[in-house]
Amino acid sequence: MNDFNRKVEDASTRVSQTINDAAQRLEKEIPEFIKYLNDEVVPAVRTQSTKALRTASQKLAEFADYMEKHQPPK
Repeated sequence: MNDFNRKVEDASTRVSQTINDAAQRLEKEIPEFIKYLNDEVVPAVRTQSTKALRTASQKLAEFADYMEKHQPPK
């Protein structure tokens, strides 16, 4: 039974160490990830969103013109 308890404790220690290592790595990498999001992703999304809104606006204006030209007779 002592052998089993020792194996469980060893496994628990390894799991705890693995979790601790992962947490430390995340603490180091999260600021870099946030910087990447702010410096690269956010500007790209804004640029693409602006282009998409301008295209949608143009298409809606064209559709409104089309609807005005093709109104059914009253």
